[in-house]
Amino acid sequence: MLKFQGKVAVITGSGTGIGKAIAVKFAENGASIVILGRRKEPLEETARGLREIIGKVNSNAFVKIFAGVDVSDEEGVSRMFDELKSSGSVDILVNNAGVSGPVTCFANSPITEFKSTVAIHLTGTFWTSVQALKAMKTGSKIITISTFFTEERPLEQRPYRFRSPYTASQGAKNRLAEAMSWELTDKGIISIATNPGPVHSDRIYKTVYPKAAAEFMRVSGFENLTPQEVEEVNNDILPLMGEEEQTVREGIKNATTKLAKLKNITSEVEIEKLNKTISALLSKIQQIAEKIQNNTSKMIADEQFLTQSQVAETVLSLCDEQISKILNGKVIPGDRVFYPVKPHISSSIPESQIAFNEKVVVFTADITESSDILRVEFLAQSIEKNGGKVVIVLSKNSSKQEQEQLRENYNCNSCNRQNSFFCKIDSVIKIRMGCTC
Repeated sequence: MLKFQGKVAVITGSGTGIGKAIAVKFAENGASIVILGRRKEPLEETARGLREIIGKVNSNAFVKIFAGVDVSDEEGVSRMFDELKSSGSVDILVNNAGVSGPVTCFANSPITEFKSTVAIHLTGTFWTSVQALKAMKTGSKIITISTFFTEERPLEQRPYRFRSPYTASQGAKNRLAEAMSWELTDKGIISIATNPGPVHSDRIYKTVYPKAAAEFMRVSGFENLTPQEVEEVNNDILPLMGEEEQTVREGIKNATTKLAKLKNITSEVEIEKLNKTISALLSKIQQIAEKIQNNTSKMIADEQFLTQSQVAETVLSLCDEQISKILNGKVIPGDRVFYPVKPHISSSIPESQIAFNEKVVVFTADITESSDILRVEFLAQSIEKNGGKVVIVLSKNSSKQEQEQLRENYNCNSCNRQNSFFCKIDSVIKIRMGCTC
């Protein structure tokens, strides 16, 4: 008996990549598969492979294709589950569909691309899950593939740079998966989210890393190109990465022609110079993309990205009856990458001190213990060593003994109307004694 024989698994974004790998694993374990996506051709090719597997394992399972149904297509998703309900039930939903989204500074992200990213990752996951309930019964499972670096762990992990729309929608998707587990308890339906971390895929190598590298170049500009010109060129040259040399040369030539026209350059010498600049830009983007990939792998214990097949095995494991009950409502931190960040509070004094150059710094303090004096003196001495002058203003609550001790070395005044001083003040520092921050 195959583990998932007699079960029906719906996998979104299953024509290629991770979704296809998950569909294959379920088919190998006897499940009937429902695949959907935007493009018909990849789905049909995937379906042929799945039917071959089903024939080999002799599971009597079926494969259904819903071509042209995108998770952001609310009506299409609704019709699909209406049809599936009429012909049976759905045991497993895998929310896998996803896009990279704009890879740029958030303020530079087009609103249309932001909406599209949220529509697929967050809204699509929500609506697909809602509609799947029509055909689900007790014991069914919703597995959502998310991204764990959006979690609130500031000293351990951080959001993906240049991918704010993606990061934001992924973080919300994690919370959605958790919320669904609570609300579906009465129905006996399980909800789990998991993040596989970096996975070998064309999208990460040909899209995410190159676009991130291109954004570094856009922000700073390149050689004699402005950030706006770099952005214009990047749209033309990024698709050239990984192509044959002749294709790359022709692509760079076309990009040069377009930019030369935009800059009103007609001189053959200047056009050739521009061609070399664009060629160098593409080479630099390639170098940075490879560096990003290498740096990411160095933050993994075994320095290896997961394969798509390994991600599929993870999803199958989460659908196990016992394991799914244990992990219901969890966001599984499958990401093995450790993203280091600098601590928020420094534990040492910087070696390069600030030069105060005759500036007057006023300390206001309420000193009641001898230990408070040590703090004030330490700060005051640091300022004086760097050319500043210190005035200490003590509150009426400060003890006379502490006041006298400070007056021996510093210009001290009690904070009342009788005692005052006149000078130009550059900075005022209020010291809260007894504070452990």
